Amino acid sequence: MDYKTVMVSLALDRPNDASLAVAGDIAERFGARVVGVAASDIRAPLYFAEGDFAQRLLDEETAAIKRRLSELEAEFTGAVQKRAKSVEWRSTRGLPGPYMLQQARAADLLVVGARAETMVDPGVAVDPGDLLMQAGRPLIVVPPSVQWLDLRSVLVAWKDVREARRAVLDALPILAAAKEVVIAEIPERDSRAEALSHVTDVAAWLRGHGIVASTVVPETTTGVTEQLEKIAADIGAGAVVAGAYGHSRLREWILSGVTRHLATESRRCAFLSR
Repeated sequence: MDYKTVMVSLALDRPNDASLAVAGDIAERFGARVVGVAASDIRAPLYFAEGDFAQRLLDEETAAIKRRLSELEAEFTGAVQKRAKSVEWRSTRGLPGPYMLQQARAADLLVVGARAETMVDPGVAVDPGDLLMQAGRPLIVVPPSVQWLDLRSVLVAWKDVREARRAVLDALPILAAAKEVVIAEIPERDSRAEALSHVTDVAAWLRGHGIVASTVVPETTTGVTEQLEKIAADIGAGAVVAGAYGHSRLREWILSGVTRHLATESRRCAFLSR
């Protein structure tokens, strides 16, 4: 299995260089097409104005959105056109999150920039957490400092649950392209033997797909995020593959500590799926 269509989300409020570089790199590696997606909507305060003044503000904001989306289209095309099998641009005047979720049906893999802030402005960018929980597609979250998809060493952050199994299956092309794959599980108290059996099984399953992987299960059981970060640093991981864990509280998605870290704070690309 390879990725045939990569979809990259472009934000209106910050540079998109890192996301475009990773999307282009994936396209080159797998001979994929790339679809660029962006959206923005009228700011809510405009609706409180009245008469001619309100109409003038509406026209100016509409023109600004159209201009910014046109700039993003040119940026997208210039960055990936020579690297992809083909390119396509999709944009609209609307909220980026719902629009990206609709377009995700046309992609094998989504690429989005990391967002460190707790609340993402829904009018200018997609919230990676919402995308993770609702898109039904694997997601690569790209930190702003990343310049390419570094697959010299890839860490699989294993947990023996459905989300991790889904993530490793979705990541098979990435793992097959990696020079080194390491599977790590942070054991719960008094369960290191079980964790060792888990990662041994995963490594054997990957061997059946022609992928050689080593395993790591540390002795200590505390500080899961910190230990995974240390393992990633020790092996020089350029990317981390993990299941995305979370639940909905009313209209807000609450991510687990590890998922939140990978989606917002990690210095490495995170391949996340659920």
